[in-house]
Amino acid sequence: MQIYEIQIHAFAGTDAALALQEPLARLLCPVEDHDGPCEVPWGFTLRDTGADDPGCVLVLGIFASAEKAAEVRDWVRAFVGEAHPTVLREAVTDTFDELAEQYRIEHGEG
Repeated sequence: MQIYEIQIHAFAGTDAALALQEPLARLLCPVEDHDGPCEVPWGFTLRDTGADDPGCVLVLGIFASAEKAAEVRDWVRAFVGEAHPTVLREAVTDTFDELAEQYRIEHGEG
C-alpha cells in the first residue's frame, strides 16, 4: 500500500474544481458519518497547471494498493467524464503523507 494521486485536469478555475470535491467525496464515502474508517483514506488539494495553461488540477490523494488505486481512478474517470482527463500516479509530494498514518491508526497498526 502506498499514497497515490488521481489528478483531475481541465478546470477553468478553482471554483469549478472545488465544486467537484463534495460529489467526489460522496463517491468515495457515500455515508459521511459512518462508523469506522473509510475503506480508502483520501483527501483533496488543488494545483496550478503552469504558466502555459491558466487552469487548475484537482488532486485526490488516496492510500491504497495499486489495484485499488486503479479501481478508484476508474470510478473517478466514469464520474467526471471525458471533459476532465484523469491521471493516476504515485504521490510526488508529501501533501498526503497523513493518509498513511491515518490508515495505520484506524486499522490498529500504529
